[in-house]
Amino acid sequence: MSSTVPTTERRAREARWAARLHEHGRRVTRQRLAVLDAVEHAPHAVAEEVAGTVRAELPGITVQSVYVVLSDLTESGLLRRIEVPHSPARYETRVADNHHHAVCTSCGRIEDVDCAVGHAPCLTPSDTHGMTIQVAEVLYQGICADCRAAAQSPAGSSRNH
Repeated sequence: MSSTVPTTERRAREARWAARLHEHGRRVTRQRLAVLDAVEHAPHAVAEEVAGTVRAELPGITVQSVYVVLSDLTESGLLRRIEVPHSPARYETRVADNHHHAVCTSCGRIEDVDCAVGHAPCLTPSDTHGMTIQVAEVLYQGICADCRAAAQSPAGSSRNH
């Protein structure tokens, strides 16, 4: 009976994604469902990571096909593409708000950061140059707690040898 729970959950996720695809004028395909599911379960993943996950379900899919699906889903507004310095593009399913990201410059960990002010866009520019601002993208960069602790520990990993 416990083996039906994952199947039931998966069907519910697929039904939710199918409805979202229709809302955005996209056909429901196995490739799109698999990519959406992979990105939902691994937010901030790069295309190669998404392709690896999708191949578990669709072994014949190419990385190029995954790139095409990621691009289409981003263009349609179902995915958000994140540009992180010194990293390939990353993708996430959290698209309904104007949140930001914090990136550890040591290990590369990425975390979502909710809007600092509470209204999109989160920042008020000093000059809009006549534009109606719709989105503000902020990328916080720093050192995560794990990397900071590892750097502060005496002798680091040599104590384990």
